[in-house]
Amino acid sequence: MPPINIAIAGAKGHMGRAVAEAVMADPALTLVGSFGRPPFGGGEHTVPAAAETADVIIDFTTAVASVALAEACAARGGPALIIGSTGFEADELERIAEAARRIAIVRSGNFSLGVNMLVGLVGRAARSLPSEIWDIEVFEAHHRRKIDAPSGTALMLGEAAAQGREVSLASVERRVRDGITGPRTPGEIGFSVLRAGGIVGEHSVVFAADDEILTLSHSARDRSMFARGAITAARWVIGRTPGQYDMLDVLGFTGEI
Repeated sequence: MPPINIAIAGAKGHMGRAVAEAVMADPALTLVGSFGRPPFGGGEHTVPAAAETADVIIDFTTAVASVALAEACAARGGPALIIGSTGFEADELERIAEAARRIAIVRSGNFSLGVNMLVGLVGRAARSLPSEIWDIEVFEAHHRRKIDAPSGTALMLGEAAAQGREVSLASVERRVRDGITGPRTPGEIGFSVLRAGGIVGEHSVVFAADDEILTLSHSARDRSMFARGAITAARWVIGRTPGQYDMLDVLGFTGEI
């Protein structure tokens, strides 16, 4: 089987460099080009020359840049896209969805294989463990410099639990407990947050009944895990029909939560 040709958008960023190192270390992949953010030259919907021979472009840039790249790839019918950018507005997501009608796109806010496996397992567990018996609490810990809470990954886990129980997260989430809170509300999905030191990322989901506790957890040790996940997605997307996919599709959890 010939090597998969990979191009990288946002090549000078931290993630772009990590992806490039991972691609070059894999003999089954060939790095055929790298480039920065748009404008690319040659018109609004022109794919950079560095990506014209690519089978897949791996993109860790910005929401605005990713939308421009998706539309450029869709205009020429390829290549497929792996999008790791975050912070999209609603209209930008609509434009990516429109582009996905012509090319295959895998978009995820977290490309860690372990985190996405955890998301799938949480959804399965929440579906199987009745809310009148099992409480759910999502715990996350990150370094002192992180500015948002709960983390985006914690919210992904909460969404998976809520979907497993066929409710909206907004209707059952509890993000803060302070003072005289009273007893826990049945069916509630709680969030607990720690910020300290240089913690890369810790996430746990606790399912607690009166007589037993189940904990599903993930610990991040190195940010290179995101590059490895993006490459796994790139391998998977080859030959897929046009559409928008995520890492749960890559891991085989489609339709299960």
